[in-house]
Amino acid sequence: MLRLIPAPLFRQALRVAHKARHHWRKWRGVTPHGVCVIARDLEGQVLLVRHSYGPPGWYIPGGGLKRGEDPEDAARRELREETGCEIDGLKPLGEVHETLSGAPHVAHVFTGVVDDMPKPDGREVVEARFFPTHSLPEPLAPSARRRLEVYTKRRS
Repeated sequence: MLRLIPAPLFRQALRVAHKARHHWRKWRGVTPHGVCVIARDLEGQVLLVRHSYGPPGWYIPGGGLKRGEDPEDAARRELREETGCEIDGLKPLGEVHETLSGAPHVAHVFTGVVDDMPKPDGREVVEARFFPTHSLPEPLAPSARRRLEVYTKRRS
C-alpha cells in the first residue's frame, strides 16, 4: 500500500513523521531499543546510507525494534529494507547507550559481510554506498561515529 504513494510525497511524510517521533520520544521518556548493522563488503569497506529525512549525513543502516522482535531479526530486516542486501555471518558487537531526541536510547550493534550491491529504495534511503574505513564521507552522523567506535574497539 505504501508503494502507491509517490516517492516525493512519501519522503515529505517521512520528514514530518521524523519530527513528530523526535517530540514523542522526548515526551514519553522511555528507553526504546534499536539496531544497526555495520555491513562490510568483501574488501572490508563499510556500508553507509543517506536518509530522505532527518539531519543530513551518512548513517549506519538500522532502525527500531518492533514489539517482541529479536534484535538479530530486526538487524536483518532493517538492512534488507534500507539497502536490499542480505548479510552473512551476522554477529553482535555490543550496545550503544545514548540520548536520541532528548530521550535515552539503546542501539544493538551488529556486523557481518554483504556481497551484494546496495539498492536504496529512493523513499526512506536515497543513497547507499560502501566506503573504506580510512576515508569515510562527511558529514558522518555522530551516531554513526559512535557505532563505528564499537566496531573498531572489537576489531583491535
